Amino acid sequence: MNAEPLALVSTFETPLSPTVLLDVAILSLLVVCAVAMINMRRLFGVAMLSGVYSFLSALFFVAMDAVDVAFTEAAVGAGVSTVLVLSGMALASRREKPVSKQRIYMPLVIVTIVGAALIYATIDMPALGDPNSPVNSHVGMAYVATSPQDITVPNIVTGVLASYRGYDTFGETVVVFTAGIACLLLLGWGSMRGGRNVSDPEERQALGAPTPADEAMARENEAAEIRNREGEPS
Repeated sequence: MNAEPLALVSTFETPLSPTVLLDVAILSLLVVCAVAMINMRRLFGVAMLSGVYSFLSALFFVAMDAVDVAFTEAAVGAGVSTVLVLSGMALASRREKPVSKQRIYMPLVIVTIVGAALIYATIDMPALGDPNSPVNSHVGMAYVATSPQDITVPNIVTGVLASYRGYDTFGETVVVFTAGIACLLLLGWGSMRGGRNVSDPEERQALGAPTPADEAMARENEAAEIRNREGEPS
């Protein structure tokens, strides 16, 4: 069935429209948040900023009229992912280890090349809401035209995800379930061990708590005192 492309929007947004200004503001906040995460050395702060980044991404998707994607980003990115990162912090150091400046040049070159390629790819992108774009002139319009008769589901997005793309949705569900099980195993939930307790020597020293080396030396001194009291050579 050849569905005619529908005119999704009659007029495009002007450069100074409120929607465009909102998009620019959200994108600017995303850049600021990303730079802050790069410069942050406290892992708790990085976890919080990553949640803020996901929340801003969800706001941007809402501004782009992609509410279903925004809901997923808010639930998974800002919600579940932040909880898992905070849970993992209980088993790791609270501060990022320092990295020498010599090791950042190669990642910087790779990021620059990939970023330039992505920006170059946007030149051929159709305008936002263009009814003649491939996504609006091919199978997408067929879904819109035939979904009420084929599936009888009021929500077209639900019909596409549950029927037309059912196998794809099932595969994504399996991937998410497997990732959740892997996170639980890494955190040590459901085991007798209950996770590995890793302490941060810098934080323990700042709080005045003994470090593992101090505890080991104290045990050796205690053992030496016991041997001396028993008359054994130390």
